[in-house]
Amino acid sequence: MKKKTILLLLIVVAPLLLNAQTLRLANERMEEYVYLLQDKKVGVVCNQSSFVNNTFLVDTLLSCDVNITEIFSPEHGLKGNQEAGKQINNSIYDKDSIPIISLYGNNRKPTIEQMNKVDVIVFDLQDVGCRFYTYISTLELVMKACVESDKELIVLDRVNPNNFVDGPVLDTALRSFVGMQPIPICYGLTIGEYALMLNGENWINEENKCKLSVIEMENYCRQEYNSLAQCPSPNLQNDTAIMNYPTLCLFEGTKVSVGRGTNEPFQVIGYPRYSDTTLSFSPVSIKGVSEEPPYKDSICYGKKVVIEDNKIHLQYIIDMYNSYPEKEKFFSSFFDKLCGDSQLKEDIKAGKSEKDIRKQWEEKTKEYLKIRNKYIIYN
Repeated sequence: MKKKTILLLLIVVAPLLLNAQTLRLANERMEEYVYLLQDKKVGVVCNQSSFVNNTFLVDTLLSCDVNITEIFSPEHGLKGNQEAGKQINNSIYDKDSIPIISLYGNNRKPTIEQMNKVDVIVFDLQDVGCRFYTYISTLELVMKACVESDKELIVLDRVNPNNFVDGPVLDTALRSFVGMQPIPICYGLTIGEYALMLNGENWINEENKCKLSVIEMENYCRQEYNSLAQCPSPNLQNDTAIMNYPTLCLFEGTKVSVGRGTNEPFQVIGYPRYSDTTLSFSPVSIKGVSEEPPYKDSICYGKKVVIEDNKIHLQYIIDMYNSYPEKEKFFSSFFDKLCGDSQLKEDIKAGKSEKDIRKQWEEKTKEYLKIRNKYIIYN
């Protein structure tokens, strides 16, 4: 009987195993884009996540005789070892003396002079699917530079670990580098799909389109969660932090610590006077991760956060606001920029429930979804 059962399982499972398809990121599909770079001066927008298997993208392209004339790096730098918000200077890629242009330093958009040194730009950054994560702002400014200089852009697509739609749609009166377009906090697109949206909706330039190519991933299913091979930035160190990020990043506009300066950033929340002392943490200075974290060298009390569903959980913010002893000091002006909506703060102050707050997002979310559906590549 056992032999028959095992045989039956093999008959059922074997075809599934044979048909199992491995995800291939766009940068691994070199046959789809390297030929587009031959005999051209190439700029590469990349960082520590930009690896083809076990080899840095720049080195991979150089080994294919691609002429890389400039490397562009976003917030956190080429090696991803600079803390959030820190200005980064230009430098040199030592191996081949290629200029590294920081797009989080003297300029956030490539200059005309910098664009004159390239024919095409390859963009390969690991996004996390949140409007306030600045890599999509860098993408937009690179696209603008390409339009202004009449240069090509090739986006190598990557997975979106927070691939859902939630949060208020940005009020364009609150535009900043942590929110540039009228999209929800979680916009439910891969970075390649988002590039198509920027171009298609004329958000880059009302008159001219970017000369854009999106190299697609192979065997990507947007319904499946894909762990990231590399940390996208210093404080998003694991899947838990990445899934918590859409909710907990909003606390960066409040008096609540999100665990910067600890070994669990974006996994704990709290402040020194929180009433429940069951969980405590003490932020310290960590070079390249968080050198001046909120409440440095103080004991904070709070709670552990593990979000496992595709949703922004406002209840965490509501609860922390209700617990904070000096409510008039709880929110900073940065909160409105992060959420892209000046009403959310007022609703929390007024004691509205998460359910009632969410109802106010519905109409604009429906409008956004109609736009989003035009640019979906993957099932």
